[in-house]
Amino acid sequence: MKQHHKLRKILRELAWLAAIILLVFGARSSLADHYHVPTGSMEFTLMPGDRVVVDKRAYGLRVPFTRFEISDGAPVARGEIVIFDSPESGVRLIKRIVAVGGDRVALENGHLSINGSEVAVGDAVEALGDRQYRLNLAAGGGPDFEARVPEGYLLAVGDYRGRSNDGRMFGFIPETAVYGQARAVYWRSGRGAVWISL
Repeated sequence: MKQHHKLRKILRELAWLAAIILLVFGARSSLADHYHVPTGSMEFTLMPGDRVVVDKRAYGLRVPFTRFEISDGAPVARGEIVIFDSPESGVRLIKRIVAVGGDRVALENGHLSINGSEVAVGDAVEALGDRQYRLNLAAGGGPDFEARVPEGYLLAVGDYRGRSNDGRMFGFIPETAVYGQARAVYWRSGRGAVWISL
C-alpha cells in the first residue's frame, strides 16, 4: 500500500514536470525564443556570437509546434530583421528584409534601391522605414541583383553585403516562412549582457 502511494506521488510529480516542460517549449515555439548568431553576415548590426531575442508573435500567433496560425499579425516590413529557414539548406538564418511583395528592388555594389529610389542616407548607411543601419562593405557589395518581388514574398539580405549568402543567391522567401522578428541583442561576445534594440 505504501509503495503504491509512493508510486502515485512520483507519477504525479513527473506529470507536473512534463506539463512545465511542455509549457516552456510551447511558449518558445509560439511566443518568444532566442537565436545565436553564427556568422558575420549581418555586421555591423549583429556580430558573430550575439544572442538575440526573437518575437514569434510579431507576424501572427501559431499553435505550438505547428505552422498553423491562430491569428494574423502585422505584415513583415522593410528593414526588419527576421528568422527563417534557408530555402537551399534548411539552416535557420537571420537576415534583414529589404523588399516586400510588389517592390522593384536593385542592389548594385551593395547599395540598395527600392522602386527606383536609393535608400542610402550616408556612406554605407541605409534607412528603411524608421530603421537606420550601417553596412559592412569591407568585402565589396556582393553580387548585383535586380528583380520585382512577387506578392506574398520577401527579399532577405545581410548587412555585410560582400559576405552574406542571402536572397540574391537563393531567391525570395514566402512571407509565411518567417518564424519571428529579432527584437534585441541581449548578449554580445566580449561585452556580456547588453540590451541593443533592433
